[in-house]
Amino acid sequence: MYPELDTPALLIDLDVVRANVAEMAEVAATHGVALRPHIKTHKMPELARLQLEAGATGVTCAKLGEAEIMADAGIEDVLLAYPVWGEPKLRRLAALRERAKVRVSLDSPDVAAGLGRLGLRTGAPVEVLVEVDTGQHRLGRPPGRPTADLVAEIAATPGIDVVGLLTLAGHAYHARTPGHLAEISRREGTDLVATAELCARDGIDLPVISVGSTPTARHVAGVAGVTEIRPGTYIFNDTAMIRLGVATEETAASRVLTTVVARPSPDRVVFDAGTKCLSSDGAGTPGWIRAAGLPWLRMDFLNEEHAVARLDPEHARYGELPVGTRVQLIPGHACSVTNLFDVAHGVEGGRVTTELRVAARGAVR
Repeated sequence: MYPELDTPALLIDLDVVRANVAEMAEVAATHGVALRPHIKTHKMPELARLQLEAGATGVTCAKLGEAEIMADAGIEDVLLAYPVWGEPKLRRLAALRERAKVRVSLDSPDVAAGLGRLGLRTGAPVEVLVEVDTGQHRLGRPPGRPTADLVAEIAATPGIDVVGLLTLAGHAYHARTPGHLAEISRREGTDLVATAELCARDGIDLPVISVGSTPTARHVAGVAGVTEIRPGTYIFNDTAMIRLGVATEETAASRVLTTVVARPSPDRVVFDAGTKCLSSDGAGTPGWIRAAGLPWLRMDFLNEEHAVARLDPEHARYGELPVGTRVQLIPGHACSVTNLFDVAHGVEGGRVTTELRVAARGAVR
């Protein structure tokens, strides 16, 4: 299995990537909403361009560093879905705005004040989306009047232009059933739309209603009034998406190629990739790391450089998966895993065809 590669190595099945990209583009087109994928999953300009060529209107980035790298690659429409605070970052944002259209999300008058100063200084108001807490309890105020009041306060800031509302239903990752996931998704959209209607009654029109997350995207895209979806993980998928029923092993494009380096007991297998390659996100959840094509192998735990798995009793013998066997492991969180590698190896038709630099790796500022 890919003998030309040393392990551990990050594999990206580009055939699967293209199918995933096309499928989500079709979701957006069918519902008449804009698709602005989050590049934190892949961090590669080549794949961002693939998404844009398939119909995405722009990209979403988490940090300025990611946005700068995308702009360096010629991508000109960026949503920076993260509060920008402090003069060093404001200077970088000013430079970024000279070569790309940039909108910023925020949830406080404090951040708005800094962006407003930038807008006044440059003579071009900073377009912002106000983040709403639709259930994740990370950023934002609750929907309805708390957010409407915040929007009014931010809109009064000189140098700021409030153009919309934004949310991420991250709590959807904990959905218990498909029906529960659909309900979370519906509420994500309807809460934002209702809040925007309240803002309109206050005299503030918000043309952009931006919702996010791969688990909810296919449901929330159909909510009347939603204008934009921002899924990220869908391009690769992972075991979290498989668990939620929005992906399968076949649509999981990101794999860590590993080698069996030890067989300490008949039921135990040790691979040469630990938390420094696979991340510990989701540790302990059943099926949190999945061996492709080997349903009878279950990940037990990770150390920094070791992945320790157990074989089901009917396969627990030394002759199964001997030292030297190569296995593809599907990670629990594709986004974190991408950020652990300098390069990924693109696979097409079962052959390694290209090397992709993870250009935005470590772009955390």
